[in-house]
Amino acid sequence: MSHNPILVTGATGFIGSAVVRALLRAGLPVRVLIRRCSDLGNLAGLTVEHAYGDLLDPDSLRAAMRGCRYLYHVAAHYALWDRDPARFYRVNVEGTKHVLDAAREAGVQRIVYTSTIGAIGLPEKGGVATEETPLTPTQLAGHYKRSKFMAEQEVIRYAQRGLPVVIVNPTAPIGEYDRKPTPTGQIIVDFMKGRMWAYMDTGMNLIDVDDVALGHLSAMERGRIGERYILGNQNLTLQEIFQLLSQITGVRAPRIKLPRHFVLPLAYLDTWVANYITHRQPRIPVEGVRMAKYYMHYDCTKARRELGLPQTPIEHAMEKAVRWFRAHGYAC
Repeated sequence: MSHNPILVTGATGFIGSAVVRALLRAGLPVRVLIRRCSDLGNLAGLTVEHAYGDLLDPDSLRAAMRGCRYLYHVAAHYALWDRDPARFYRVNVEGTKHVLDAAREAGVQRIVYTSTIGAIGLPEKGGVATEETPLTPTQLAGHYKRSKFMAEQEVIRYAQRGLPVVIVNPTAPIGEYDRKPTPTGQIIVDFMKGRMWAYMDTGMNLIDVDDVALGHLSAMERGRIGERYILGNQNLTLQEIFQLLSQITGVRAPRIKLPRHFVLPLAYLDTWVANYITHRQPRIPVEGVRMAKYYMHYDCTKARRELGLPQTPIEHAMEKAVRWFRAHGYAC
């Protein structure tokens, strides 16, 4: 890679800041796209160049990309709920098109686009999904997933028209610097606080966020244009996740299994309260409960084979996350 700055959007976030740290460890110069109101906590102490702008401001994007040969587009509106659902489409779809247009104008030589595992389908009859598993309309639960799927389709079209872009689809990353926290991080925090008194029969694929970052760097160097790569590690049931967390934290794992048909009405009620009363993130997102009918398990062979994706033991990633949450006052 050259000594031209590498632009990272979404650099203040969980995955984005991990990408920035990985680039800096590799001795590469980094420019970050940030807004004037951005929380820069995840970039504290890092030597990076600041470019002020917004995904919805094409002029600011063109200025940010000036002189950059490489781009990591990590920024997204990542949430399972928003009082203004249109924001998902403005940021995730239109914002991505603005970023790719600016990259094309600037002559950026290679791009890694951070999609989501939610843009990849799951087998309707169960089993493990791959990059080729088709996504059915019933699996497009919620505005975040729908907007990211639409954005990924736009990215594929840009690649087909010659833009040198590689797509990565992280599963559920865990680790340090999860400031918001992410929905997966919130599960860990709630468990640490003793709030998880029951579980549902579902599952997910977990990966260390630092492995996700290294997967981004490998995708830049070794990924095939227009291809997508699942960045994941271990498939676990929710019960297994709680058992691992119990071993790490000493908090007792829940033993009560709740059927999905019991939780879904609670989720709709919680979302109604969020929309009309509290205007705060619901504790039981409807989209999360609707997707819980699936085991969100994936085959990550392609990324391991083509990108050399690291596979840090999930227990170590959980320990890092727990230590970081405790050190920063999220839980005792």
